[in-house]
Amino acid sequence: MVGLRLYDVEAGVREVRASLAETETEAEVQALVEGSMEVMLGVRFLASEYSTGPVHGGRIDSLGLDENGAPVVVEYKRATDPGVLSQGLFYMAWLTDHRGEFQDLVRERLGATAASQVLWSAPRLICVAGDYTRYDLHAVREHRRSIDLVRYRLYGDHHITLETVASAAGQGKPAPRAPRRRTVAGERDRRTADAMAELTAAVDEVLLGLGEDVAKVRRKQYDAYRRLRNFACVTVRKDKLLVYLRCAPADVGVEEGFTRDVTDLGHHGTGDLEVQLRSEQDVERAAELFRLAYAGA
Repeated sequence: MVGLRLYDVEAGVREVRASLAETETEAEVQALVEGSMEVMLGVRFLASEYSTGPVHGGRIDSLGLDENGAPVVVEYKRATDPGVLSQGLFYMAWLTDHRGEFQDLVRERLGATAASQVLWSAPRLICVAGDYTRYDLHAVREHRRSIDLVRYRLYGDHHITLETVASAAGQGKPAPRAPRRRTVAGERDRRTADAMAELTAAVDEVLLGLGEDVAKVRRKQYDAYRRLRNFACVTVRKDKLLVYLRCAPADVGVEEGFTRDVTDLGHHGTGDLEVQLRSEQDVERAAELFRLAYAGA
């Protein structure tokens, strides 16, 4: 965010100065994010100031569930606090040791289906603070957990910016894919399967290559690629890949046979624009759409 300037041009050009929360604590920032957590972070809000019990003796600022069903701990600090990362990891350890309690909370707030699909292979920590020390930035990149350090700034009374300054994917070992069965369908089916495997690998390389902050999350029905939020979800069909992107179809246009508006249609993963890929040429053709989705996540 260094060098970023915001100007109000409605009544003459006037610079809107960036600031931190006016209160001495993080409560103002916490209230802002919790009020629109799904929009800002891609996380469904579950609880605020959640008590970890008398033995553990702590309170988690926010608990949530992300778009892929992963548990999320969110910690806030008004300004720079060298303890924010350690505190968040402390609560992450509690979370993974109390899976049943968390799933009960999900069941109570979001229903039995969501509780049965919690993705314990990829729990996340999101820290939102005024800034971070260089030691925090280094620690995140060395850590094995999924961590996002997010810096906020307030602009006047109506604007807040969030900037991811460090991110680590930290994925646990994904569940193995079921082995592809060799049947008597013949050489043509085997060639199709091999071609789809190559196409999947090509898409994976492009999406992961969009930035160092891209994390891949595997679910049974799809693979998600995210920054703070999902920007692409990939599902495999027999003869094509379907990629669902976080793009507004009206903004990018729809091309028959290549893209489709699925805003009101059910599908696996997240995203309103469906892209159909049948060849590596299609992947090249979709590259700009991938970049747009990444930029907006």
